[in-house]
Amino acid sequence: MVCARAALGPGALWAAAWGVLLLTAPAGAQRGRKKVVHVLEGESGSVVVQTAPGQVVSHRGGTIVLPCRYHYEAAAHGHDGVRLKWTKVVDPLAFTDVFVALGPQHRAFGSYRGRAELQGDGPGDASLVLRNVTLQDYGRYECEVTNELEDDAGMVKLDLEGVVFPYHPRGGRYKLTFAEAQRACAEQDGILASAEQLHAAWRDGLDWCNAGWLRDGSVQYPVNRPREPCGGLGGTGSTGDGGDANGGVRNYGYRHNAEERYDAFCFTSNLPGRVFFLKPLRPVPFSGAARACAARGAAVAKVGQLFAAWKLQLLDRCTAGWLADGSARYPIVNPRMRCGGRRPGVRSLGFPDATRRLFGVYCYRAPGAPDPAPGGWGWGWAGGGGWAGGARDPAAWTPLRV
Repeated sequence: MVCARAALGPGALWAAAWGVLLLTAPAGAQRGRKKVVHVLEGESGSVVVQTAPGQVVSHRGGTIVLPCRYHYEAAAHGHDGVRLKWTKVVDPLAFTDVFVALGPQHRAFGSYRGRAELQGDGPGDASLVLRNVTLQDYGRYECEVTNELEDDAGMVKLDLEGVVFPYHPRGGRYKLTFAEAQRACAEQDGILASAEQLHAAWRDGLDWCNAGWLRDGSVQYPVNRPREPCGGLGGTGSTGDGGDANGGVRNYGYRHNAEERYDAFCFTSNLPGRVFFLKPLRPVPFSGAARACAARGAAVAKVGQLFAAWKLQLLDRCTAGWLADGSARYPIVNPRMRCGGRRPGVRSLGFPDATRRLFGVYCYRAPGAPDPAPGGWGWGWAGGGGWAGGARDPAAWTPLRV
């Protein structure tokens, strides 16, 4: 839990003075749990840092406290000479600056500006408050406390509630380099999943027989129902629990990220807005999907948005609709045989011909965006073109029931 950067005196004896920090996060972020932090006080007057055991959990758009406390003999040196620094671990040997404080001078960096500040709950509190949490905030953070002669540091892991989903673009499977996989996830409202997130998804039932990139540059895939085409029936190459009976997470290890090509496992979190299914008056080709959603103050939903709506908002609809990448999918929370089988999930019809007309489209409306057609009314042409539209004059649109 504590990474000491400077060795303490060889004669230093530690007294276990157990201080208790009861950290209460916003409702939903910590699920009502309290984090207990034990603060070790040293007799030598050294800087001693302690962070929360385990991890703290939030969601996109939430507010979270990254807990960190330190003990320091202020009578000898004064707290004004203590520098507090938060960094994020982006690679095993690479850090990015998040926040630094020296006395009354505080500064946040990059995307953390306007979102990060010290909690300031009395002397010795170096906890960082992070508001409007983003997907990119996921990961490990280091809290470093430095005085004139010594420093000490502790690690805090920020986890996010969300869902892992496999992804490949229209071009087909195994077409993405590592950098292309990162971009593909971002375009679908996600980030590359971590190995921990994929393992948690496997434990939650994810079964996918195609290997994909993860954020650490490894290539893995989860198998809950072992079968010969998916790594065999044995446990070889599996990092999951359960061995032969329960499959596992098959691991190809770290691959050449600029030359080898695989699919991607993406991760997304809570949606600030709402995904809904729109059934226009007439079936629409892909080119008409954006126009249909725009008439309701929305945009065509991305794949990650549909997965988040299914997992976190319990969207259940047994009708396939267009998504922004040109795929056709539908979310099932309550499985039934006529809707794709016995397991919940987001069903995929792949990437149909863009000229094919489907009976609906999944739209995403951002928070605060007005619905210009409340009650299910939209705009289109009363005859001939429907939602596909083409180059018709919008001034000639008339109300249509959608």
